[in-house]
Amino acid sequence: MNRTPVLEIENLCARVHDKEIIKNLNLTIYEGEVHAIMGPNGAGKSTLSYVLCGKEGYEVTGGSVKLYGKDLLKMSVEERAREGLFLIMQYPVEIPGVPTTSFLKYAVNDIRKHRGEPELDTMEFIKMLREEGKKLGIDNEMLKRPVNVGFSGGEKKRMETLQMAILKPNMAILDEADSGLDIDAMKVVAQGVNSLRDGKRAMLVITHYKRLLEYIVPDVVHVFANGHIVKSGSKDLAEELENTGYAEFVKDIA
Repeated sequence: MNRTPVLEIENLCARVHDKEIIKNLNLTIYEGEVHAIMGPNGAGKSTLSYVLCGKEGYEVTGGSVKLYGKDLLKMSVEERAREGLFLIMQYPVEIPGVPTTSFLKYAVNDIRKHRGEPELDTMEFIKMLREEGKKLGIDNEMLKRPVNVGFSGGEKKRMETLQMAILKPNMAILDEADSGLDIDAMKVVAQGVNSLRDGKRAMLVITHYKRLLEYIVPDVVHVFANGHIVKSGSKDLAEELENTGYAEFVKDIA
């Protein structure tokens, strides 16, 4: 069966402040697949998400990254988003003075325009936003507030999931989406993420622990240490890591 690769990373190397963090990383994610990356603190997991999204200060020194065959590294941050790359951040930023509804309406219509789809008018957008927000326990008052301002950690993660639901990216990266969530909030976020698994959309879940992977079940689990993948396996690998930890992988590459 022919499978279409969504994200292709070949021999990627990257550094931050002259320190090499990503070292000859290779990873391919196909349509419909959910991959999980697990690893110790400082391994470079979040750095990988920042490099893929084009965050300033993260310098690529080698290798290539393709999104649906297009050179991702030559794209601006805005172009990457328009092409369908999305990041649920570990620490979502606050944007004072920018209403959540206005922010999301502009983002949705910018992407729809890029895809050649008709833009949504205000009533169409508000209806969609409220329907998706209701699924995530986000009330209308939260939607009226500035982006993430005064939100709890769980509320911020729900808002990030809402953005993902309405932007409908081709490739979604979840960088420790369970950080700061209690069990109920995590279930709600996971349910929202799972609702977007449609057989085509690809996802990369970055996490320290297996608890999130009990709700967002991955097709493949990778162990990430010292800047690259050192082991890959099925979802059972997450259980193994929970029991044994990462010491053997850190020791092997030290």
